[in-house]
Amino acid sequence: MTHPTPPHWHARSAEASLHALDSTPLGLESAEAERRLASHGPNRLPERAGVGPFKRFLLQFHNLLIYVLLASTLVTLALGEWLDSAVIFGVVLINAVVGFIQEGKAESAMRAIQKLLTLDSRVKRGGEVRQVPAEDLVPGDLVLLEAGDRVPADLRLLETRDLRIEEAALTGESVPTDKTSQPVAEHASLGDRHSMAYSGTLVSAGSGLGLVVATAGDTELGRISHLLGSVEQLQTPLLADMARFARQLTLIILALAAATFAFGVLLRGYGADEMLMAAVGLAVAAIPEGLPAVLTIILALGVQRMARRQAIIRRLPAVESLGAVTVVCSDKTGTLTRNEMTVQRVYTAARRFDVSGVGYAPEGDVSPDADLAHDLHELARAGLLANSASLCAVNDQWCITGDPTEAALLTLAGKLQLDSDDESERRPRMDAIPFSSERRYLASLHRDERGEGVIYLVGAPERLLEVCDRQWRDDAAEPLDPRIWDEVLEEGAAAGLRMIGLARRNVGGGQRELDHGDLESGFALLGLVGMIDPPREEAIRAIAECHSAGIEVKMITGDHAATAAAIAERLGLPAGTPLTGADLDDLSDAELDALLRETSVFARTSPSHKLRLVERLQAIGERVAMTGDGVNDSPALKRADIGVAMGIKGTEAAKEAAQMVLADDNFATIAHAVEEGRTVYDNLKKSILFILPTNGAQAIVLLTAILMGLTLPITPLQILWVNMITAVTLALALAFEPAEDDLMDRPPRDPRAPLLSGELLWKILLVSVLLTVASLGLFIHTQQLGWTLEAGRTLAVNALVFGEIGYLFSSRRLSGPARFGLWDNPMVWGMVGLMVLLQLAFTYVPAFQALFGTQGLDGLGWAWCLGTAVATCAIVEMDKWLRQQLARSASR
Repeated sequence: MTHPTPPHWHARSAEASLHALDSTPLGLESAEAERRLASHGPNRLPERAGVGPFKRFLLQFHNLLIYVLLASTLVTLALGEWLDSAVIFGVVLINAVVGFIQEGKAESAMRAIQKLLTLDSRVKRGGEVRQVPAEDLVPGDLVLLEAGDRVPADLRLLETRDLRIEEAALTGESVPTDKTSQPVAEHASLGDRHSMAYSGTLVSAGSGLGLVVATAGDTELGRISHLLGSVEQLQTPLLADMARFARQLTLIILALAAATFAFGVLLRGYGADEMLMAAVGLAVAAIPEGLPAVLTIILALGVQRMARRQAIIRRLPAVESLGAVTVVCSDKTGTLTRNEMTVQRVYTAARRFDVSGVGYAPEGDVSPDADLAHDLHELARAGLLANSASLCAVNDQWCITGDPTEAALLTLAGKLQLDSDDESERRPRMDAIPFSSERRYLASLHRDERGEGVIYLVGAPERLLEVCDRQWRDDAAEPLDPRIWDEVLEEGAAAGLRMIGLARRNVGGGQRELDHGDLESGFALLGLVGMIDPPREEAIRAIAECHSAGIEVKMITGDHAATAAAIAERLGLPAGTPLTGADLDDLSDAELDALLRETSVFARTSPSHKLRLVERLQAIGERVAMTGDGVNDSPALKRADIGVAMGIKGTEAAKEAAQMVLADDNFATIAHAVEEGRTVYDNLKKSILFILPTNGAQAIVLLTAILMGLTLPITPLQILWVNMITAVTLALALAFEPAEDDLMDRPPRDPRAPLLSGELLWKILLVSVLLTVASLGLFIHTQQLGWTLEAGRTLAVNALVFGEIGYLFSSRRLSGPARFGLWDNPMVWGMVGLMVLLQLAFTYVPAFQALFGTQGLDGLGWAWCLGTAVATCAIVEMDKWLRQQLARSASR
């Protein structure tokens, strides 16, 4: 049996769909259903084989920097220093465990999507209604839907009775979609296929009967799952930078060690064994053993700071990623907007009113002169009485039951001080007709204070204008002027407002029931209300902050283009014509790439459109953050450089696909996270700039000594001491540095730029030379003075450490002047004090003297160390100042 391709079902008639699947209005027979189940398989999303725990743990070691660290472990083990080997390997192991825990759920998004399938469904088979497990549904089955049901498969709707389905998780629509059994255009977008009900969506009102046309992986939900499984998750910017840095560092270390070995054996005539140990010592000096530990600690501190600002990091390296992004692609509904319908304008025959306040809280003003506007109050009264929704406050948060549009009318009445209980007592309801998607209205019959009957009608403006021959002005009706309302509808459409009409009609006091015949004519139009899912005020500020930080913000939504454009204007996004999903389908990659720079709004998009937009932005060199909350956002969330899911309204599928979750669903939190991410990167760079000159100086000292044929001024064991101790004290202090003043005024860093620029490499070389001159120079000088070898080496090590202490204060700012303050980062002075105590123990404690071959120093030795600290800081600061002067001169 050949089926049409899935996109065509919505365009087929109900009869043609039944015929195509060899089904009948009575449903399939049980035997036929079993045969199809055996043929199609169970209605559940296919599970993909994931990476096992053991392999996932081993993959934590698959990083060149970790390989270098493991190599240093083997080197120290070869030197017989098993304790140092154990410490270094412990750092590697901790890194692996942290990564294993943080990334353990990275591929569980498909399992989260599977939870959206219901356990049981009501199915008509052989003319009988049965409860059937959702897994047993097959194409051709007839499924009955009621309010509260989750749709178990993709259905072609055959019958609908006021059926409305919440599809926000799939399409991004902010309000439930009215459904019908009538076919729609073949090229209709997913959100406009009103004749379809899709797997995983929720029935919010009414009932219906649907023909199963797709199950399991063939559903729209299954397509997203497949898309998600095929998406390649990119390496985070930080890991990419660190991998490139590790490769360069490894090549330099190996080249230096090989050159040292060759020089000693071939030119100096040293023995191969002796030079092998010298080369090993040089490698130990050059390897920054403490760097991965410092990196992990800096990232962990960033995670803690972000958590305090409501941004939860799921993968440790992602903590820095937001600081590197150049584009934020945001979903609209619930992310940039509140996902709460709000009346913002009211139009009566006499005037237009503006309504302040957002959300469902009945707080805000209506202007102008709302207290004197009797027509406005009558309109609000109609919206209050002809209403089936309800509002309630839970923990200072206003929530609703019922339809969001009706709830928005309740909020409007509350802003006009209309009390629901009082109005219902004065005008009790006698009968009502619920909203009908076919007729596009709802109505209620009331008895007023005089005992007369009044019908209130609420619905689509076009439908109400058909049954109204009068319009309400102040306290009386007058002939309807269609031109007024045509202009109002045009104005509302231009503003992206969802327009709702309200009308009234007087009837006899003896009428107790209401039918559709009472709603065909004789109404007076009270007015129109324009409502919208309003943007978050904090999102507007956050977008402005992103723009000042050089980050583009693009809105990608499943909503209509006019609504999206109106919201974009309020958010402060650049003006321009939105691109729709249909436009994207017609554009080649090259044409789309050319439009991406100037387009900020993308409307009526599907999951594949969102994924394509992220991929094309990455293709033109952008680093992309994608925010979202629905199942439809999951593939793009996974593909983005960093995916950001909403924690409150977000689906589990979106959270599992993302690297970061916003606990407060607030777009403004992204701006805070960007600042924290940039701070993390700055502090990481400061730590690397601080650690590498230590290794560089040690390597240069050993290399110079070998070239000059001198005794080694520092032993390999003393090198390990300096590397590990300075990394866990002085370098760690830089992890606590606060953000620099101009952090959010800088443009994002160039994704192609190396971790260390030419200017920073110069600084590393300069400090390495300064520390080498101090350490090696003092060692040679003390040997000339007749000091013992142990005392000379002790001074050389302490001079190196004190030079680093001086350099630490300069490192607290990358380009600004040195910081010596205590309260902006107390850890600096605390770690300096700890470092001095450790060096005193290294110098004077007998056990350390025996282990490291050290000897006590006199006052002159400590004076030289203090002078080294001051001179190092002063020379580095002088270099900064000269560079700033040269930069200013060049800018003139």
